[in-house]
Amino acid sequence: MRPPPFRTNVRRVVIIVPSLFTLFNLFFGIWSMVLASKGTPADFYRASWFIVFAGVLDSLDGRLARLSNTGTRFGAELDSLVDVVSFGVAPAFLMYELAFASMGAGAWVFCYFYVMGAAIRLARFNLTQAGRAKTAFVGLPSPAAGMTLATYFPFTTTALYQARLAHLPWPLLLSLLMILLTILMVSNVRYAAVPRAGFRTVRGVLGLLFILSILFFGIWQHDEFFFPLGVAYMAYGVLRAALLGLFATPDEDEEAEIAGPIVLGDSDRRADAYGEPRRGHFSQGGGEGGGSR
Repeated sequence: MRPPPFRTNVRRVVIIVPSLFTLFNLFFGIWSMVLASKGTPADFYRASWFIVFAGVLDSLDGRLARLSNTGTRFGAELDSLVDVVSFGVAPAFLMYELAFASMGAGAWVFCYFYVMGAAIRLARFNLTQAGRAKTAFVGLPSPAAGMTLATYFPFTTTALYQARLAHLPWPLLLSLLMILLTILMVSNVRYAAVPRAGFRTVRGVLGLLFILSILFFGIWQHDEFFFPLGVAYMAYGVLRAALLGLFATPDEDEEAEIAGPIVLGDSDRRADAYGEPRRGHFSQGGGEGGGSR
């Protein structure tokens, strides 16, 4: 028995909504580049936070799709393509305009390698982790890398930076930062995902407290808070791997997926542009910021 046309149309709208969040993610990524191209401090500041807004939308699209059970292969692929722009190209362009344009004709290569790392990281993620429930990511998530770069400029406007850190060789440090972010995105270093919040378990309560703490300090001292947080998260994975001897290789199923072809089932071939939900396989916003990548 076929569902009534009204119910079918409502479900189609619900399926589209997560992709609208993804497209607004892209909107802020493009807008960030437009502002960065103007080259004024005020525009750099706004461009930086627009990349952060893109990261917030990237986390919301996946959660919305999972709550409504409307994940699609189309949504997962769209999310990764958008993330290459918002967390690969946009932060690299912002950093080029901020620091690398004045460092010589070949300095843009740092930006190229960063974008390359983000693209490889997202392609690998689609094969190994997309659509699966996970407590850790293999490699530094691209939204975390992009937002770390993006929040550097707001951090330079703070009293802490001006009083204690402005004298450091930042051109060299930024070059090293981009190299490290590139390597970590394509590495096998494992990074913890955002913990699940809830009231039923101690872990859920701790996760809720952690998220509320991030929100509190992020709103109260956003310029001073986010760039050190990004650097600390980046360092956390390296230190954890070093202490545990855990420069881990991919799991056997991940290696098989990297080596083998992508096999589409009948449901994939029949899916239209809206995509029939594939429960248990893919989730919209299966991207890294959506808590599922």
